[in-house]
Amino acid sequence: MKMEGKSPVYSRDVMELVTVAVEYCAFLENTEEKTRMNFVDTLMKLMSLLYLKAALLPKYEVLDDEYYAEDYVTEENYNIVRANISIIMGEKDDYLDVFMEDMKYSETPILATVSENLADIYQELKNFVMAYKNATDEEQMMNALAEVKDAFQFSWGQKLVNVQRALHEVRYSEEDDY
Repeated sequence: MKMEGKSPVYSRDVMELVTVAVEYCAFLENTEEKTRMNFVDTLMKLMSLLYLKAALLPKYEVLDDEYYAEDYVTEENYNIVRANISIIMGEKDDYLDVFMEDMKYSETPILATVSENLADIYQELKNFVMAYKNATDEEQMMNALAEVKDAFQFSWGQKLVNVQRALHEVRYSEEDDY
């Protein structure tokens, strides 16, 4: 293991992203007995940290063109996480999203769900964390880091801010049934 500063894979910013990603994944894997209020409050904080930590990272280049990150999240794992979130969110799971790619071809907002977007982010981050953890050398860690940064830029970063807007509405709505 190299000392901090000599290799980007052990830099403070990278380790902080890994730490928050692990916390996010663990939180979504253990939703039993969480109230909607506790769930949304905690997620708003974790998601803000995730965005910040991912945005602070520079763009990395994949060192091995043949690198392919293994999918650690199975369809069953994904569906369990999504279903548990959907149960907690209840009628607040649906929201209108105007920043989806399909919106370019539509005059009306597209219906999205908090549960699917959070599960999509979970899948990206869990695969990253597991690839990072199971890497046998720094090159594999750099490849995983480059991949998650790219995915942040082109996929899960936008999903995160979209769903955060919906969760903000749930958290700060004036309704008593929160």
